[in-house]
Amino acid sequence: MRYVDDFALFSDDTAQLWEAKAALRERLTAQRLALHEGSLQVAPTAAGVPWLGFVVYPTHRRVKARKVRHSTQRLGHLYERWREGAISFGEFDASVQGWINHVRYADTWGLRQHVLGRFDLVGAWR
Repeated sequence: MRYVDDFALFSDDTAQLWEAKAALRERLTAQRLALHEGSLQVAPTAAGVPWLGFVVYPTHRRVKARKVRHSTQRLGHLYERWREGAISFGEFDASVQGWINHVRYADTWGLRQHVLGRFDLVGAWR
């Protein structure tokens, strides 16, 4: 898989993955590009693969815990600003909708209910 400048390679053969990693490094080096060595990993997918703010498992996806904490704090701050009249409901709603649209790509029904329940507005975003 590829998304912008992120790559994920999958294979049942570990040796094949190490060869692909070396070939990718060689090709990018020829184009004067570099891989971030700290981000390179060959690991079983059962352990979960971090990808675009999610941890992807063979059977499901989860949102990274730090992303949940950050977005909960951010939405809480925006909620308070809306309650104080500093921003319109439309601005608050746009942020909530953006967050929902992102996390819906994981198994997050309970998470969405929990986070939105903090604002007593769960029914507004079903």
